[in-house]
Amino acid sequence: MRRRGTLRLLAAASVLAAALAATGAAAAKQGSSPSIVVSDGVTQPVFGYADAIRQRVWVDAPFDSDADGVNDKIAMDIMRPKASDNGLTVPVIMDASPYYTTLGRGNESELIADTDGDGLNDRWPLFYDNYFVPRGYAVVLLHMVGTGFSDGCPVTGGTPDNLSAKAGIDWLNGRAVAHDKDGNVVTADWTNGKVGMIGKSYDGTLANATAATGVEGLETIVPISAISSWYDYTRSNGVVTRSNSYPSSLSNTVTNPSRRDHCAAVRAELAATDGDESGDFTPFWVERDYNKDAANVTASVFATHGLQDDNVMPDQFSKWWAALPANTVKKVWLTRTGHIDPFDFRRAEWVRTIHRWFDHELQGVHNDVLTEPAVDIEYGPDEWRTATRWPIDARADVPVRLGEDTPTTAGTLSYGAPSTPNVPDVLQSWTDTPSMSENTAISNPTTVTANRRVFLSPVLTAPVHVSGTPVVRLQASVNATDTNFAGLLVDYGAATQVSRTGDGLRTLATEDCWGEASAADDACYLEVEKRLTTVTQWRVTKGILDAANRNSYAVFEPLVPGLETAFDFPLLPQDYVFPAGHRIGLVVFGSYSGYGSVAEQNRAVITLNVTDSLLDLPVVGGKQALARAGFDKVTPADSIHTEDQEEAVVGDLTDG
Repeated sequence: MRRRGTLRLLAAASVLAAALAATGAAAAKQGSSPSIVVSDGVTQPVFGYADAIRQRVWVDAPFDSDADGVNDKIAMDIMRPKASDNGLTVPVIMDASPYYTTLGRGNESELIADTDGDGLNDRWPLFYDNYFVPRGYAVVLLHMVGTGFSDGCPVTGGTPDNLSAKAGIDWLNGRAVAHDKDGNVVTADWTNGKVGMIGKSYDGTLANATAATGVEGLETIVPISAISSWYDYTRSNGVVTRSNSYPSSLSNTVTNPSRRDHCAAVRAELAATDGDESGDFTPFWVERDYNKDAANVTASVFATHGLQDDNVMPDQFSKWWAALPANTVKKVWLTRTGHIDPFDFRRAEWVRTIHRWFDHELQGVHNDVLTEPAVDIEYGPDEWRTATRWPIDARADVPVRLGEDTPTTAGTLSYGAPSTPNVPDVLQSWTDTPSMSENTAISNPTTVTANRRVFLSPVLTAPVHVSGTPVVRLQASVNATDTNFAGLLVDYGAATQVSRTGDGLRTLATEDCWGEASAADDACYLEVEKRLTTVTQWRVTKGILDAANRNSYAVFEPLVPGLETAFDFPLLPQDYVFPAGHRIGLVVFGSYSGYGSVAEQNRAVITLNVTDSLLDLPVVGGKQALARAGFDKVTPADSIHTEDQEEAVVGDLTDG
């Protein structure tokens, strides 16, 4: 049931829309063609929603994903202003998704629905249709191959998935053929051919994949918590991080139950070729890597990603961001939440910003969206700061030395010159313990244990701002032919953080409304609030490496037992400020239960050469910033009181 405030908001919106629509109607009576109305740098809701034209078409695709001898057809639900049949040409906002009839979209898992049985979609997920159609846009829900009302079979990031939306954009630009339910050829003479793709998770992944084809007509993409490499989503530096046969399992999840038997052979092929037995970067994953094709991107990019996203992890954003052409128009929001849409973590500002973005990129409206800082970063709960670039300017990768521990103290982190020749190596060992949890690894840092090593900075005398990708550089030997290495960067000190439970948000019972409504589709959505937690230790970022993939993720190289070897691996990218009075910690160990579904079971003994090991830390202000924070003063790590914290729960792409 809607609350009174929501009803008042709907009523006010309806009055405004009616007034603006009357203005547009008056212009039409004077003989002018219908056109958008721009005020204060944004389009206004002068077109109807309840009377908008609704269509469903099927686009002929240039592939046959289910090998039945007939090329697939990609379904598209279209909503566009009625005026687009009377001379108004409109751009398209497209959300390509595999979820419209299975898991649904958004915080409320909304599904599409034909409520009156006429073969057209009446219930539309999310707010895009309610908000943008009255402002002179068409909104298209494209059903990824093998899902919804499309035929074929989904292949979890494979070529047919990646070309589904391209086929739709080709049709919108007159380069492909589409039919209605009766088999009649349908043309898109109502559009100007400009398309913006938006979506979260798999939907945003399809936006990345489509942009990587370089398809003409795709003007902008808005990938939200999106994948750029399916290998990095299911593996990490050679370690399998998701359940075996994950691509096959996800394909099954997004396929309508009535078609699952038909697609069984396709799923079997996915399971047989995904390389779970090694975790290596095989041709299967090369096909599913969009970073290698980022040079093809001609669209502008407005990305958002959670810096605490343990589902689609932040390296999916950072690698894509770095790979985009230098002349790409780019904007990004980085949030402290997890796998969350900005409509839920910063709703009013998101709608205001994405409205201006689409107006600028698709309608040609001159507004201020590109004169604002390109980067918004949340450093604490709802504490946002801006920057011109990411990683932040004036950052430098600073080598931080590791120092030995004692029976009663942790090791040390310090900035200084490399070790001098002829200094005896400090060797310290631990045993790989596959059952190690993240919480166990970071707790009680000054207690030396047999399955990890902890290195702590001095108490910081000034904040330390890290922006980018830390890299752990270990010199070590192993008494086996393989093991895993893990690293955790930890903030030790009392703080209030955005919780990792529920990806940092709690859904409320109240609603607010964004756009116009029809009898079958309202514009109101449940509100949310941040989940906050008080901690004395916080995992800032993490990383893991299969030691046998130390030189190549595509080639497995067994270790020589006892031979000291270099093991370099990145932690997940981060933008974080360690406050004054806290300590920075690096915890190194082997396998652990929270990161990697296939842990090494050999319980290898790992011997670290502490003297020759480093942590490359991307510090804003470089070594001078570390010096101001006291890193040039190496002190013994005295006792730190810590408490257990909640463990992160790794989600799944199917969380939406």
